[in-house]
Amino acid sequence: MTEATQLKPLILYDFPSKKPGVKGWNPNVWKARYSLNYKGLPYKTIWVEYPDVASTLEAAGCPPNPVFKKPDGSPIYTLPAIVDPNTGACVSESLLIAVYLDKTYPDKPTLIPAGTRAFHEALLDAFMPNIFPSMRFGMLKTAEVLLNPRSDVYFREARKNDVLRGVSVEDAYPKGDEVQVVWKQIEDGMNKMATWMDKGGYKFAMGDKISFADFVFAGFLQYNKKAWGEESKEWKNMSVNWDGGRWGKLLKDLKEYERDD
Repeated sequence: MTEATQLKPLILYDFPSKKPGVKGWNPNVWKARYSLNYKGLPYKTIWVEYPDVASTLEAAGCPPNPVFKKPDGSPIYTLPAIVDPNTGACVSESLLIAVYLDKTYPDKPTLIPAGTRAFHEALLDAFMPNIFPSMRFGMLKTAEVLLNPRSDVYFREARKNDVLRGVSVEDAYPKGDEVQVVWKQIEDGMNKMATWMDKGGYKFAMGDKISFADFVFAGFLQYNKKAWGEESKEWKNMSVNWDGGRWGKLLKDLKEYERDD
């Protein structure tokens, strides 16, 4: 694409929210949303309920997610996904979307600097296990607070059958003394990420320059901010108290790339 080319808006598929004042909330879609906003590309959002993801993406000509599969090994359609009417491409999975955007629009700010894809893949592999305990809170929180009724029913059943292996989202939610234990696990996981950056004196994951790695962290933070609520003790603790306030500061530093309409 050249500067003279009049770009048609890309399409970003995202999950809607029933919570007043909240639009985009899904942490994985936020990675793609930040990527589009950072590159300054025009796009529009199509909101898709969970039961409609596969049929919607199939109708748009999108293939299944090339990275993830269902527990039985069969293909799965997931969000985020983008359709680019300028090239005819449809891409799903947030890292692959970032790779595509850099390749297709090299004149825009870079998401994954040359030679750092392995770093980004390693960071994703390290990050997910460290924040996995948060899913025990997040699955029920998502169902009760964020999802519309059709998606709520679908989501609960899907999580019970895949991630939780027969356990309901209600039973997976920490209770009693376990609440603090799980929160400490999440805090320790985020602290490990912060320690890596602190060793280099880094403002962002790769130094003083924004990269896709920062959107990995920010997507997780956006989810918690929207699910728990900006005035909740959970969000204030995460954004202000953990790691010297690093995580709240990160969202402030990325605020100009928060468009979620």
